[in-house]
Amino acid sequence: MQALLLILVSLGLTACGGGGGNPGNVGTTGPTPAPPAATTGSLAVTASGLPAGVNAAIRVNGPSNYQQDLTASQTLSGLAPGSYNLSAAPVTAGGITYTPSPASQGAAVTAGATASVTVAYASAPVSIALSQVAANLDNPTYLTAPSGDARLFIVERAGRIRIVDNGNTLTAPFLDISSRVFTGGEGGLLSMAFDPQFSSNRHFYLYYTDPQQNIVIERFSVGSNPNLADPTSGLVILRIPHPGFTNHFGGQVAFGPDGNLYLATGDGGGAGDPNRNGQNLNSLLGKLLRIDVRNATAAQPYAIPAGNPYANEAGRRAEIWAAGLRNPWRFAFDGSQLYLSDVGQDRREEVNIGAADAAGLNYGWNTMEGTLCYNAATCDRSGLTLPVFEYDHGSNDANGCSITGGFVYRGSAIPGLQGRYFYSDFCRGFLKSFLAGGGSVSEQRDWSVGDIGNVVSFGQDGQGELYLMTSRGIVYKIGRSANP
Repeated sequence: MQALLLILVSLGLTACGGGGGNPGNVGTTGPTPAPPAATTGSLAVTASGLPAGVNAAIRVNGPSNYQQDLTASQTLSGLAPGSYNLSAAPVTAGGITYTPSPASQGAAVTAGATASVTVAYASAPVSIALSQVAANLDNPTYLTAPSGDARLFIVERAGRIRIVDNGNTLTAPFLDISSRVFTGGEGGLLSMAFDPQFSSNRHFYLYYTDPQQNIVIERFSVGSNPNLADPTSGLVILRIPHPGFTNHFGGQVAFGPDGNLYLATGDGGGAGDPNRNGQNLNSLLGKLLRIDVRNATAAQPYAIPAGNPYANEAGRRAEIWAAGLRNPWRFAFDGSQLYLSDVGQDRREEVNIGAADAAGLNYGWNTMEGTLCYNAATCDRSGLTLPVFEYDHGSNDANGCSITGGFVYRGSAIPGLQGRYFYSDFCRGFLKSFLAGGGSVSEQRDWSVGDIGNVVSFGQDGQGELYLMTSRGIVYKIGRSANP
């Protein structure tokens, strides 16, 4: 009996133990620990007023040499408490400069909180001004320079090349071939191009018309004096007959990105291309030509580069790169792109834009004038490359009569002009530009430069800055205006 009681007592104690817990603490909890105090804060930066795809330029500085650059709205977290400073710089896109306000501001970051600041950008168009760099020139037709060279080489139609060095026009011409240049009609010394290897081979090339009215491409060299070319060093590269008319000589010579020499010839003159040279692939007139002059000699002044479209076709000239031109007045390469301006007959002025390596294009003349059928109600446009940009003939501000093609701006003095193609019109004397892309143009602008006379040509110096030459014998540089 005593043993039974001990067993029952033992079972009772086990049942009340609840797994060994303390019956006195059932249903009660201790106090919740307080969360640790915040030691960092945040800063929300809002950048407003910029178009999509345009980056802001904001720098945040703070305690312990903290620095962060932002290109868009962003919240910075984990910041040490203290005073922060934001500085914002102007940004430029598509010819428009966006100015921040405020340009500098402070913000106080406290632990556990988010401070907010806003940088508001507002746009202001880039403004340009023309500065005179040379005057009293004899019909300047072109300006160029070797890459990186600070001098300006200005071509005069009569047959001389003048140097402007550090703002001074040197007395002695760089070269004078006036005795062999025909200047009647639209003839003369029309352009020049420095060899891509000029620093080592000292060669440059001229485009001019001779007394027999032929188009001549001739190479010259520079001797020991860098400001004087050797007039006895001439090597005629190509001579193209241009009989009958004294207009439509074309006039541009330039090296392409492939290292080959390109030249643009007129159709031989006369209204409407009476000799049908533009569409004649057995004629070098009315064409863009492409030749290799790397190993030029008197016996073989040029070679035909690989890829020329008619190199092995009977009855077609191997030098031809593109056809269907009337009187191309300036072309320019911009990286892998080619911009080629062609003067119209009675109705349209045009700019053709496309890949520089596109061979065998036909720009349409005299089937087309711009995007219009020439002298016909309808015409066959198949196989033709029509202009990306054109404008009408007329006397209002939007029109003209003879396009003066220019260059795409790639200088560094005015970042807001990057990528803009500049052009003018001989009859109107304006200065205009546009952006090109995807087979169309945008952001067309008239720069309102005032009365500067007829714009004969554009030029580009060794740093990529642009110039224009007028019929008044003045050369202007395109620069940033001090008063936007």
